[in-house]
Amino acid sequence: MSDNLNLQTVLVLNKHWQAIGTKSPLEAISMMYTNTATGLNIDHDNMQPLSWKQWIELPYSEKAGYIHTVSLKVQVPKVIILCKYSKVPMKRPKLSKKNVWKRDNYTCQYTGKKIKDGEGNIDHVVPRSKGGKSDWGNLVLACKDVNSRKGDLTPEQAGLKLIKIPTVPAASTSTDVIENKFNVAEWDLFLKKKV
Repeated sequence: MSDNLNLQTVLVLNKHWQAIGTKSPLEAISMMYTNTATGLNIDHDNMQPLSWKQWIELPYSEKAGYIHTVSLKVQVPKVIILCKYSKVPMKRPKLSKKNVWKRDNYTCQYTGKKIKDGEGNIDHVVPRSKGGKSDWGNLVLACKDVNSRKGDLTPEQAGLKLIKIPTVPAASTSTDVIENKFNVAEWDLFLKKKV
C-alpha cells in the first residue's frame, strides 16, 4: 500500500446509492475487480461510477491512496457501489459503555439528572455478585455518587427506583450507524449528519 493511503475504509453503497457499510481498501478493490461493485469517481460536483477497466485508467493523483499489485498501481476508491445488492440492512448498536450513555440520553436513570463525562458510571441494576448480567436489560447510566451509594445492592435494597426499565435499543438502518471517523468529505454526500 502507498504511504499516502490515509483512508482506512471505503464506504459501500447499495445499487440505489444508499450507504450500507464499509470495506477495507483491499476488499473494495477485489469487489471492483470481480465486477460486484463499481468505484465512484467523485470530482467536484461530478459523480461517475466506473468499471474496473475504467478505474485502473484513472490519472495519477498525489492525494489518492494506492495499492500496488504485481503489474498495476490501483487508486483506492473512497466510495464503491454494489452492482446487484439493493437492501439497506438493519443494525442494532453493540453493547458498549458509549452506547449505554447514548441509550440513556446522558441521564442518571435513578435521579433524572443530566450527566457530563466523568460524572457517571455504568451500573449493574442487579449486581454481578447477585447474578446480574452485563447486558442491555441490566445496565444503566448512574451518577457516580448514586452508584457509589448503591454499591453491591439492588435498587430496592438501596432505596432507589429506576426512571425507566433498561431495554435493548431499537435497530436502525445501517445508514444511520455508519460513522465518518476519518472525515472523508465524499462520504458526507451519502451519510446522515450526526447532531
